[in-house]
Amino acid sequence: MFELHPQLAKDCIVLGDFPLTRVLLNKDANHPWFILVPKRENIREIFELSEADQQQLLWESSYFSKQVYDLFKADKLNVAALGNMVPQLHVHHIVRYKTDVAWPGPVWGYVAAVEYGEGQLEEICQKVREVLMEQFQPACK
Repeated sequence: MFELHPQLAKDCIVLGDFPLTRVLLNKDANHPWFILVPKRENIREIFELSEADQQQLLWESSYFSKQVYDLFKADKLNVAALGNMVPQLHVHHIVRYKTDVAWPGPVWGYVAAVEYGEGQLEEICQKVREVLMEQFQPACK
């Protein structure tokens, strides 16, 4: 049975589910930072997924990328599956702006994380629900 890795559960808020992936929002408000986690047990790498799941992951990641890129009017979208700290396969989707605090470098470890305010979380949840309605099962109301 699928369980979210404890570190992801600690660092993120569940926004909802695609057919294959659980969609998370990283609690760091420095960047709109989302994470897609395939709902499969004991998977560390994309190649460990079945061929059908690999194709579904690519579709969900691409669809999600386009939606958040447009929604947040990104200058760039960083998409990466690192897994050096958390072994569960997860794919980061980080909205970047030329004006953000870490531009053009990576966001990891550049500045301390800043928590979202309650209103900000509700706003992001609503925005994501609106753009993903047809393909997405939201966790937030």
